[in-house]
Amino acid sequence: MKLTSAKQMLSVAVLFMSCYCPSVIAQEVSPTVTLTPKAKPEPRINGPKVFGVRPGHPILFTIPASGNRPMIFSASQLPKGVKVDPKTGRISGSIAKAGKYVIKVEASNALGKSNKDFKIIVGEEIALTPPMGWNHYNIYGTRITQAQVLTQAKAMAETGLINYGWSYMNIDDGWQGKRGGKHFAILPDSSRFPDIQKLVDQVHGLGLKIGTYSTPWIESYGHRIGGSALNPEGTFERTKENVARNKKLLPYAIGTHHFWDNDAKQFADWGFDYLKYDWNPIELTETKAMYDALRNSGRDVVYSLSNSTPFATIADLSKVSNAWRTGGDIKDNWKSLKSRIFTQDKWAKYARPGHWNDPDMMIVGVVGWNAPEKWPSKLTPDEQYTHMTAWCLMSVPLLLGNDISKLDDFTLGLLTNDEVNAVNQDPLGKQATVIINEGDIGVMAKDMEDGSKAAGLFNLADNGVQKMVLKWSDLGIKGKYVVRDLWRQKDLGTFDQEFSTDVAQHGVVMVQLFPAK
Repeated sequence: MKLTSAKQMLSVAVLFMSCYCPSVIAQEVSPTVTLTPKAKPEPRINGPKVFGVRPGHPILFTIPASGNRPMIFSASQLPKGVKVDPKTGRISGSIAKAGKYVIKVEASNALGKSNKDFKIIVGEEIALTPPMGWNHYNIYGTRITQAQVLTQAKAMAETGLINYGWSYMNIDDGWQGKRGGKHFAILPDSSRFPDIQKLVDQVHGLGLKIGTYSTPWIESYGHRIGGSALNPEGTFERTKENVARNKKLLPYAIGTHHFWDNDAKQFADWGFDYLKYDWNPIELTETKAMYDALRNSGRDVVYSLSNSTPFATIADLSKVSNAWRTGGDIKDNWKSLKSRIFTQDKWAKYARPGHWNDPDMMIVGVVGWNAPEKWPSKLTPDEQYTHMTAWCLMSVPLLLGNDISKLDDFTLGLLTNDEVNAVNQDPLGKQATVIINEGDIGVMAKDMEDGSKAAGLFNLADNGVQKMVLKWSDLGIKGKYVVRDLWRQKDLGTFDQEFSTDVAQHGVVMVQLFPAK
């Protein structure tokens, strides 16, 4: 790849374009431009092509389809025990026998119809594509309420994000009260979550899924009850004596009495679909114990480890978890984001369907953590395109951390580009790696299930627009390829041996290469 500097500017002109030869395609850069084309009124089925469920466990999947409503959904070749709601597109039921079942789903409205093959794999693996959804922490911190979760879930449905595969509504630290109930499990703080069963049912009623949070520690980071204790009653009271005597141990330590089986049963009874399990250092004993508890709960619960998973033991940890944080908490600034882009390659070989590296949540839209006054992400538009592109190429969980009820057109466009999202949801499950790196300039690329290549040309430098050339030899391919701009959903032409483009400062050009017919 050859690099030369270009004059910094908000937009750049087209320099040269021709078929069947190396070309330079300039990319318009604007702080206000929404690159994703407006959704068409005709139906289009989006989202993953594959779904994993364990034998006999309940299926909860909403067919994500954009287009004008009302819309009618159907499916053919459904296995025994499975049905589709024609009005909502929700697939439900269970399948007793392990195996692969290919069904054809259809969405239709007054303007047309859309069909898609959809594979249900019944076996031990779940989360066959990276989870897409929301987590409350980056907007509410530890100050979360039942009403806020429901508001965000309704916004997930009403804004149409659900129509592009966004589905998980995950509660983070701050919901926990005291231990008790039928399973002697963690019960919610009733002042914040007066009826958690009702909340779970309401979220499921919207066609979405819901997650929760816990820790094997005595006490969580947010100073709430954890999954272990120093006594059989499962209580923990922070006292000056405890802190003074054990400040290197308590409360961030695992107690002698363990309650993860109790908690997993309660999570499943409520109907939770996701668990963020948070402590440090993450060790195999506690990881495996909760994995087994969730597996035996009778419900599929996506199991995500947080935070700063030790790389030395990831080979073993990845076998008993669906996702794991590769570092600490992210913030909505360029330094924090940049540190996660060209640094994830060593984790790549552990990413596979059902098991995903996680560089942390999304920092787009309105965020704010515990602050009373929230604010729009401090990332520039180009930095947000870089953020979304990198996360999709790396096939990592896409968990929004923003106020969905305050989405602007730019953020909505950022999150509803079905071609960009499809790179994240590709069934092959490959994590993109850095194939070219010259300081802060580089290319990440990955193989796709259909034989194409997806790539991102990243300019992480601070010195303006950069001219970049992607050579076929760096991708391991030869011949003529159609290059498609995924953000604009537009073919740029057919190229032979290389592709050139200008890339904005802190920006990216995301392309997919298909063999020319």
